[in-house]
Parts: sequence; C-alpha cells; structure tokens
Amino acid sequence: MPRKRTDVEKIREVLRLNLELKFSIRKTADAVGISKTSVGEYIAEFKRSGLTYRDILQMEDKDIVEIFEKGNRTSNPLYETLSKEFPQYQRELSRVGVTLYLLWEEYKSKHPDGFSYSRFCHYYRMWESKLNPSMHIEHKAGDLIYADFTGKKMHYYDIETGEVHEAEIFISVLGASQLIYVEALNSQKLEDWIWVNENSCWYYGGVTNGICPDNLKSAVTKACNYEPLLNETYHDLARHYNTVILPTRPVKPKDKPLVENAVRIVYQRIFAVMRNHQFFSLRELNEAIWKELEKVNNAPFQRRDISRRELFNEIEKDALKPLPSERYEIKQYQVSKVEYNHHVYLKEDRHYYSVPFKYTGKKVKTKYTSRMVEIFKDGIRIAVHARDRKKYGYTTEPSHMPASHQFVEGWNTDRFIKWASNIGGSVETFINLLLESKEHPQQAFKSCMGVLQLGKKYDPADMEKVCHRAIEFNHISYRFLENALKNNIHKLEEEKTVEMKLPLHDNIRGKEHYK
Repeated sequence: MPRKRTDVEKIREVLRLNLELKFSIRKTADAVGISKTSVGEYIAEFKRSGLTYRDILQMEDKDIVEIFEKGNRTSNPLYETLSKEFPQYQRELSRVGVTLYLLWEEYKSKHPDGFSYSRFCHYYRMWESKLNPSMHIEHKAGDLIYADFTGKKMHYYDIETGEVHEAEIFISVLGASQLIYVEALNSQKLEDWIWVNENSCWYYGGVTNGICPDNLKSAVTKACNYEPLLNETYHDLARHYNTVILPTRPVKPKDKPLVENAVRIVYQRIFAVMRNHQFFSLRELNEAIWKELEKVNNAPFQRRDISRRELFNEIEKDALKPLPSERYEIKQYQVSKVEYNHHVYLKEDRHYYSVPFKYTGKKVKTKYTSRMVEIFKDGIRIAVHARDRKKYGYTTEPSHMPASHQFVEGWNTDRFIKWASNIGGSVETFINLLLESKEHPQQAFKSCMGVLQLGKKYDPADMEKVCHRAIEFNHISYRFLENALKNNIHKLEEEKTVEMKLPLHDNIRGKEHYK
C-alpha cells in the first residue's frame, strides 16, 4: 500500500505552533489533530535539517515534502547516488578553499539532472549532523589544534619509596583529521604546559595556524569571553612556532567539542585498557599511553571507513606549517628600573647586567632564559648578555659605559677617594681596595656611597678601626663594615693572655717519663 502523502499545511502548522507560539508537543498534537509521535518526528526532522522557521516560510510545498518525507529520500535514486559521495565531500571540505558550492558545481557537471544547490546542501547537512549532532564547525586542514587536560588523572609508583604520584593527562587534537596526541606529566604548571604543547607539535610534524587551549592559568592569565589575557611565556611560544593562541570562552565546552570528544575516547580506549596496570616512572607510563594511542589513531572512525592517521596523511599533513629549526626555550620576564650605574638587577640571580647609560633611570623589560639575558625598552632590544648566576656580580659591556665614566653628576673615583680621605687613612685605603675589586670601578660606586653614608652615621674613629680590621682580614665589602659597626666589634678589646705556671708536685711527671 503506498505511503500516505504528507499534509504540508499540517506540517507548517505544527512548526508554527511549536516554534512561534511555544506550544508543547502534546498541546500541538491536540490543536492540529495528529498524534504526538508524528508531531515529535516533524520537530526532530526540522531540527536535523539545520533550517530556520523563516526558511520554512519561504519554501515551496514540494521542497518541504522532500525534507519531511523520509520515504522520498530513501527511494530516490538521485539521493542514493549523492549520499555515496558524502564521506569524500567531508574530506574535501577540510581542504583550504573548498566550499559546498564548488562541490555542487562538480556534482552538477557529472549529474546535470541532479539536485539544486539548496537541496544538495540540505542533504549533506542532514548526513553530517547524524555523525555528531553537537558538532557543526567545519575544520580546515592545518587550521587549529585543540588542547586540554583530562579531568581524571593516572598515577605511577616511586620504585624506591612506593609513594604514589598522580599524573596529569594532556590531550590535543587536530581540527580536520582529528589526530590525537596524549602525554602524562607531573603538573599543569607553566614549564610542563609549554613542554607538552611543543611535544604535540613535534608529534604532528608541523604547526597549525592556531592553538585553542582551555583557560587554565598556564595558558591564560585572565579569562575573558572577548579579550583573554594570555600568559606571556605561552604567547612567546606561539611566536616562536609562528602560530597564534585562541583560547576558548570560559565554561563553554562547545567551543572545543573535538577535544571533549577526544577526552571521552581516551577514557574508553586508554584509561580503561590500562586500569589494572602498574607503572614505576612517568616515562614508563607514557610509553604505555603512546602504545595505546597508536591503536586509537589507526582505528577507523565510527560510520566511516578511514582512520585518523589515514585522514591526517591524506588531507592535513601537507597543510601544516614547518617546525622551527630549534625547540623553544622557556623565557622568564621581569620589569625593573635601570639603576644609576646603568645596570639592571636580575632578582632571581641577584646579578647586575649593563645597558647603555642613556637608559639610566628608565623602566625596561628583562627577558631571560637558562643561557641568555635580553633587555628591552619599548619593544626594542637594547642589551644582550650571557647569563651569569654569580650573586651580587656584575656583567658589563664596555660600550655601555659613558665616555666620562660618570653616572651621577660628581660621582667618580677621585671624588669618592677624596671624600674617604676626610674620614681617615684606613677608610681611604678601604675605598681604593673596593674600587679595585671590580672589573669596572663604576660597579663599586653604590658600595662606596654606602660606606660614606656609614661615615656620616658613625664616629670617624670607629670607622677607622673597622676599616683597618676589614683590610687586615681582607673583607673588602660594604656588608662587612655595616655588620661590624652595628655589632660594635670595634669596641671589643683584645683579651690579654695570662701566662700560667704549673706548681711543682711529686705526681707530675716530666718529659723524660715518655721517652
């Protein structure tokens, strides 16, 4: 018996009552006079179509029939022919510049009597929505990497102590091919986060146009829907790899459906498989993860006869940008003021680095790695030095020194020596030795000024005594003087040694007894 033709007017009325007037399914069914099941099917079919109610109002009856009559689609040979091409169309749409309109033109050249462009798009969208109804984002090859941590953790044991260490699990996924990378690490701290983001790029063998992380602190200093504030080191990593960071909006999981789906897959195919295994190092845990990961990436998609790895090799591998020649080295940052002696003090190492003297008193940004220290003013690099961790040491570039060797008006070696001579000879000698102890005398100017300030605070005679003792014991530093004066060491008199004679006694044996 032929299937009863759909009543287009009833369909239009069902959609009007439910979408415009917000009637429930039961109330709509009672008003139109059809079953609740039929109303539910019409509403569900409408949602799957990807159309809006305004689209329905502008469509002809025959087009609406094609949408809502399932029998028409399954029995239509044109649809059967078209539907076989959908998996290939999906792969083609991942390529840069490919659109549905281009695919439709190619389709029409092969099938002149085929569907119109609107019907072509509608049927493709219907097929696509059934693969994953929550995913409507088209991902271009080489466009984005999505990155996040799983909510659940794995663990390994310390082989010596038996202590259990929890491991964070990082996941990244390529947008177009959905190739997954997974790695366990000890924390979500900045160093680990930078390291694992790099590892994912090297695993893929290239760089995407952008990286889409979640809003963890190592990636985003301040979350915001519109202008998130990126961690400066993470932003610098992006510059090194010639990409850009595009964080998701806070509490918006649908901004990154691919990585959310990848987390679910990792739970099912890696966590579950390894649930009864024990590991005794992070490296051992990762080796097991990577073994299972290859199975995941080489397994076919559900409802598609192609794997993530095959899809990656076909459409995305060649679309990635090349990796840099060297891996990124983590940089730290410090904003500080150039001191009067044209040096910047690096707090972490307690070390001084020179800049051109014209920047004295200016605020600068210091960027440093494990090997180098770079100093910037308004985005322009003004100095670069090899990093030196000697506490309270100076690294000075001679060209940074002014021709007059004066940093503050009236501050020079002769002036400091003259000031010291007014206090006493030992103070003058101490100042001379202090100036000679530095590679460049100007590096000692601050210490010299401190010594002379002590001369204003304490009695000249006390200064003479302390400086004499400092010279005697070769403690040529401001700190020694300050501590000695504060603790009144100069007032302690040397104890007189008293010669003690032993009394004569028969029980006392002489040296002859021990021969």
